[in-house]
Amino acid sequence: MKKIFLLPNVITAFGLSCGLFVIFRMNMAAVGQVTQELLSIISGILLLAALADLLDGAVARIMKAESAFGSIFDSLSDAITFGVAPSVIILKSLSLEHESKMSFLITAAAIIFSVCGILRLARFCVLSQQSKEDEVFADSFKKNFTGLPIPAAAAAVVSMNLLLASKEMQSVSTIAKDYRAEILFLTLLLIGYFMISRWKFPSLKSLHIKVTSFRVVFLTVMVSVALFYGLLYHFVFVFFGFSWLYLAIAWVLSLVRIISGKKITTLEDFEPEPESELEDDS
Repeated sequence: MKKIFLLPNVITAFGLSCGLFVIFRMNMAAVGQVTQELLSIISGILLLAALADLLDGAVARIMKAESAFGSIFDSLSDAITFGVAPSVIILKSLSLEHESKMSFLITAAAIIFSVCGILRLARFCVLSQQSKEDEVFADSFKKNFTGLPIPAAAAAVVSMNLLLASKEMQSVSTIAKDYRAEILFLTLLLIGYFMISRWKFPSLKSLHIKVTSFRVVFLTVMVSVALFYGLLYHFVFVFFGFSWLYLAIAWVLSLVRIISGKKITTLEDFEPEPESELEDDS
């Protein structure tokens, strides 16, 4: 039985190792020596960690090897890899003067982002346990996420940082370090808020596309080829585009539901939960 639990935990450990490597590698970089090449490599490692985070849960469910230890281990790993590592990346990338006002503000925003990420994970653990005890709640729990998932939040802030520091962006418009810091300051606060918010974000488990099997294979191959090409030759823009596209889709669906009220029943799953329910969860 112990061997059954080994594989999911090994995948989780791999994702945690990726997060720790990112933190240690960024701390080893000298002040002002964080290049676009380094940020691209670091971003790629975080994408590997996100893939590992997606796989460990799927493997555990397939092998029926879900356990309390694996759940806690996964949450702790996510807290470090997607909660702490992105803040370290941004702080080290900017390398602002310690006594400046913006240095204090961006540090405070980084702390808020990390704390919000950990709170998001704690709430997810509570809701996950509740879904195991309530079958009705379990159905809605699998359809979408309450609050922005922390891997998606990490991708959003890291891709924004990479885009602003990239040569491609600098060739279009020169962005001063202070202006870049202001954008990242607002990004950290915005993403931190949506992690602990009651807004709904779609889960991949809820996607059901009714097309013939041939079309599924064909579309999968075409999308995969386009994605791989983009990541190889236009990594900065593809990474940023996919990261923020997920947020944009969720925001649009939720806003349409709010504006339309109860008229569009197909989007009822994306109606933000009232704040009173958050008090019950805590």
